[in-house]
Amino acid sequence: MMRRFFLTMFSLFCLIGGQAFANDKMTVLLDWFVNPDHGPLIIAQENGYFADVGLEVDIVAPADPSGPPKLVAAGQADIAISYQPQLHLQIAEGLPLVRVGTLVATPLNCLLALEDGPVKTLADLKGRKVGYSVAGVEEALLTGMLARYDVKFSDIELINVNFSLSPALMSGQVDAVIGAFRNFELNQMDIEGVAGRCFYLEEEGIPSYDELIYVANPDRMDADKIRRFIGATELATQFIINNPQKSWEIFSGTAKELQNELNKRAWADTLPRFALRPAAFDAGRYDRFQNFLIDSGLLSQAMPIDKIAIDVTR
Repeated sequence: MMRRFFLTMFSLFCLIGGQAFANDKMTVLLDWFVNPDHGPLIIAQENGYFADVGLEVDIVAPADPSGPPKLVAAGQADIAISYQPQLHLQIAEGLPLVRVGTLVATPLNCLLALEDGPVKTLADLKGRKVGYSVAGVEEALLTGMLARYDVKFSDIELINVNFSLSPALMSGQVDAVIGAFRNFELNQMDIEGVAGRCFYLEEEGIPSYDELIYVANPDRMDADKIRRFIGATELATQFIINNPQKSWEIFSGTAKELQNELNKRAWADTLPRFALRPAAFDAGRYDRFQNFLIDSGLLSQAMPIDKIAIDVTR
């Protein structure tokens, strides 16, 4: 009887302990609606990697794409997906944020023109119209790229096209657009029978950077939960790289709107850009981009890199 009692108590303890561990909840705010850029999060969710480390992760698409970092800074979510260029500026503005992981480890942004259009080199932008969606960093990127061709920022006309980048380009409203993602807009145009030409920032004098990163509030974050989250997304990334077709089937199976040619192409183009070591970061790379922003006049002074990015696994 005593043996049965202890076995019953042990089973009850395991059940209660398991429930407590499984109830470790996290809220992760995306930068946009779910798309292939978010592959590791969706695969970690679907393959049970979050659950395996005792996390219940709520992945939320924002109503306002600019909101997630502010909400994390205010303590209303654990993690937000954001962009390295914006993080430097947000910290300078006083938001309590720090990079805790990397999702996409290369720039996706490019300056996009029509393949058969008048813009063959960036020198051809002089006197022409360039569309954009978000002011600030985009202007600095444009200025840096154009300077190599003796074209001043004042030599172009900047037009806000309200996130309709490729439509504005294809309709002739503008001659080029900045802020186009090479894994999406190029494919979208090709599907519609219009060939595009991407001018890649990192090949045009702009320091390379991490496109998509995980940011948290350093004063409020639970480092252990974030370590487990990063570990699960690393495992998911490895699964994606090892099983590109299977992972696409799992990812696209989560929502009917993902099951189209554009997302399928974008998935294939995004795979080699996922961070294989999401916790790790290159301090020199962050420093070089920070110096670029200072030279561009967007930052007034340098911040210690450990105030911008950390490795939570250390």
